[in-house]
Amino acid sequence: MQKKFFSNLLLIILLNLLVKPYAIFAIDATVQNRVGAENYGMYFSLLNLSFLFNILMDLGINNFTTKHVAQYPKVVSSYVGKLFSFRLILFAIYALVTITIGVAIGHTGDELYLLLILVFNQWLVTFIAYFRSHFGGLHLFKTDALISVLDRVLLIFICGFVLFTNVTGKHFEIEWFIWMQTVCYLITLITAFILLTRKIGVPKFKFHWAFSLAILRKSYPYALLILLMMIYTRTDSVMIERIHPNGKYEAGVYAQGFHLLDALFMFGMIFANMLLPIFSRMFKQNKTAIPAILVSSRNLLVGGSILIAAVCFFNPEFILGLIYKNDVSASTQSFQWLMLSFIGMCLSLIYGTLLTAKGDMRFLNQLSIVGIVVNIAFNALLIPEYGAAGSAFATLVTQGFTALIQLFYAHSKLGIPFHFTQTLRFAGFTSIFLVFYFLVPQNDYSIYLQLAAGTIGLFVFKLIDVKELKKQFSAEM
Repeated sequence: MQKKFFSNLLLIILLNLLVKPYAIFAIDATVQNRVGAENYGMYFSLLNLSFLFNILMDLGINNFTTKHVAQYPKVVSSYVGKLFSFRLILFAIYALVTITIGVAIGHTGDELYLLLILVFNQWLVTFIAYFRSHFGGLHLFKTDALISVLDRVLLIFICGFVLFTNVTGKHFEIEWFIWMQTVCYLITLITAFILLTRKIGVPKFKFHWAFSLAILRKSYPYALLILLMMIYTRTDSVMIERIHPNGKYEAGVYAQGFHLLDALFMFGMIFANMLLPIFSRMFKQNKTAIPAILVSSRNLLVGGSILIAAVCFFNPEFILGLIYKNDVSASTQSFQWLMLSFIGMCLSLIYGTLLTAKGDMRFLNQLSIVGIVVNIAFNALLIPEYGAAGSAFATLVTQGFTALIQLFYAHSKLGIPFHFTQTLRFAGFTSIFLVFYFLVPQNDYSIYLQLAAGTIGLFVFKLIDVKELKKQFSAEM
């Protein structure tokens, strides 16, 4: 199982490294440079508003499907058609709630029009994720990997053509960018559906009320968890745009730092998406194998996040300057706090996925409620005076707090030993960057020295254990 996990993980990471960073830094960043911080800040706030309640279209069905199909693969063909019509009803509810909230907080005219398009895009994204949940549950990781990057590949070609050829002869508008995403999502959805039907056959689409309610009774804890987590991870930009005196600009500043975090988080989600079906099957078939893959994946993901976060924290203007032309200095502090929060996010991805596979949803939901209170309280306190930087610090506090609680709870609840030597390894690894920053003179080459020393440190402190990886790749399935 570990061999399959790491071999497919390598493929997915490679595909995402080739596609998603370019889509974010060459396409999204160029769009922001063209339309300006205020226009992009308005779009970014609306985008996150459309994210907040998209769980109403899912209600935990995707996570439940991945977990259940992984444990009972033969049920997959009976699920798709029965749930399709029901999810159309859920989309209508989601759209009504989101638009109502948009109007309630003051969006009108063009902003409301753009929100409507983004709401439709969320429907497309949700159905793509639904089809991908079947691929994950069936352990069709290669197919899942291809679908996971298809919309970005299409956006690179379509939006890149318009951006870099100036074929329209007009100033680029944020509305074009949103409609281009719509086209890319639609093509990806059709492709995913065709690939799934080739595997399971063409489903019969019919509304099945009793079946839908039965699924909801099992999946609602997953839905509540996603909704709660979405609130405390996506309200930041909405609150900035609404309560800061110069909200649109500050939201645009926040978005510049957030883009890199979002790109990195996508790679973290690769681990989570693959670990969920694997942990789920292990809990059913072989619990003794869980600690080994938990430690391997945690050390790799969290060790990598410390390396990236430290380099970004100590070289913010250099890194932001590679991507953006405007407002780099204004984005520096929020970028630093957001990069540090990436460490907590990665820790939560590992342990949150483990607890989700175990089915310990009550604890995760209770913790998420606490996370919401902490996040909103810090945002409300800090945004009026500190804007984007204050909101980013609120993210750091929230992510760090919830991550540590999940770590301690998981090890205690599941009886998985946490050796003190592991803590020393992470502490020793982190000290590398502190030594370089405070004791080594800073110059134009410092970032490269930090990257090289950090990469070597991953192996020295055995956060990447070469012997263990060889053993996993050579082991029998």
